[in-house]
Amino acid sequence: MPQPVELKPEESPLAKFGFELRRHRMAAQLTQAQLAGKIHFSTSMVGMVERAARKPERAFAERCDEVLRLDGVLTEMWAMVDRERRWAPWWFREWLQVEQEAIVLRSWDPLLIPGILQTEAYARLVLSGEPGATSELVEQRLAARTQRRGVLSREKPPLVWALIDEGVLHRPIGDSELMREQLCYLADVARHSHVKIQIVPYSAHSTCGLMSPFTVAELPGPRTIVHVESSALGQISGSPSIVELITNRYDAIRADAHPKHVSLLMVEEAMERWT
Repeated sequence: MPQPVELKPEESPLAKFGFELRRHRMAAQLTQAQLAGKIHFSTSMVGMVERAARKPERAFAERCDEVLRLDGVLTEMWAMVDRERRWAPWWFREWLQVEQEAIVLRSWDPLLIPGILQTEAYARLVLSGEPGATSELVEQRLAARTQRRGVLSREKPPLVWALIDEGVLHRPIGDSELMREQLCYLADVARHSHVKIQIVPYSAHSTCGLMSPFTVAELPGPRTIVHVESSALGQISGSPSIVELITNRYDAIRADAHPKHVSLLMVEEAMERWT
């Protein structure tokens, strides 16, 4: 029987909610199925909430409080989870859910390290650069980005295939120490069997993906959703014509990318230059 995902409650309000729900459920000597039957939600829902893979409804928290006799503890935590998500526009909240359910994530970024592969320091500096961004808003977005990174360590992580432009390795985001830390993390993640990182070199003269970053998510079903970013907003679509357009663009970019072992060497060499 697979071991449960070990959550770090300090990572985000959602992770804390899942951690505390599991702790109190086990203290009450209830299985996920037993708790689900008592609160009238599915067993899979209880499991996803305990893994921080799904934000629960308020009614879920209230019924758990009632069954586990917690006097509103989980309902109060739910309010913190709800506040954390309110900063995000509707389309990004939808994408957060897509990422959690995906079995394959294929991304391309011509300007930055992809969001789920960013260190906290790198992400904080990127988010701080937005005009009008308050420290509170930055921290809220940073918590959400840290939570997104959790898909890499879940029990059955998705296959992550990230195409990154070579210029990203040399573009200074912060000081040399920050860049070295980021590239060191990228190199470590690239050694995982479920993560494939490929660098698109300058020499490829590739222009296919210069307009914007995008991600193609494959979900069970099967179902494919794409997310295309822009300065103003992101577009999420499952339209076959748009999915085909973005998938073809991704394949064209990947054809110009170095293989995984060469890409890892490039990341390591860039990391040394930031020393």
